[in-house]
Amino acid sequence: MSELTAQNRPIVILACQVFQHWLEQLLPDELTADLTFFDYGLHIVPKNLRQTLQQAIDSIEQPSLIVLGYGLCGNGLDGINAGKHYLLIPRTDDCIAILLGSYQAYLREMNTEPGTYYLSKGWLEAGTNPLAESRKYEEKYGAETTTFLMDTQYHHYRRLMMVARNEQELETYRPRAQEVAAYCARWGMRYEELLGTDDYLRKLVEIAIGLEQVGDEFILIPPGDMLTQAHFIR
Repeated sequence: MSELTAQNRPIVILACQVFQHWLEQLLPDELTADLTFFDYGLHIVPKNLRQTLQQAIDSIEQPSLIVLGYGLCGNGLDGINAGKHYLLIPRTDDCIAILLGSYQAYLREMNTEPGTYYLSKGWLEAGTNPLAESRKYEEKYGAETTTFLMDTQYHHYRRLMMVARNEQELETYRPRAQEVAAYCARWGMRYEELLGTDDYLRKLVEIAIGLEQVGDEFILIPPGDMLTQAHFIR
């Protein structure tokens, strides 16, 4: 089976920096040497994310099982070529389901409030949130145009959800999250907090080292194939 062939290869992990603290605690020592994190900001332009990951994959000389710590991420992973490697990827649209612990947990939150904008430590540090965006827009376009752009992007959201790894992280980043929440109150967004879980990432690591089968929550791309948006459709 292809999974067995993949498991006989060395494991290389390429992941978003949003998962750095989670993965560093989950990975066995023998895998930390082949672990690379990429800047959160690559998500802002999906083409840049795709090009950066493709270059990283192509630069790995030994045929490997490459674990991508990403979701589809705004189609940023659409069109990634496996080359001579196997690719293992969480089957999720973005990092939110991974932070929440499962796709099912993500669906529950979606059913509770579809118009939810999520915050995390990573997104706050990267400056990719409505407040940070408004400040950048205002420097470039002025106040009036900024108001129009921000209203167009965010008027349909009803909830701002801060997802943290644990209580300590939540306490540390709460002031910054609440500052964003105060800005988002102009659209009637209510602020909520939720503790995430490493269940999704833990399962990803277990599959990579051969403890579990891939199942429906993950995608395994064999050598010579391409990862596409269609792989993520459920």
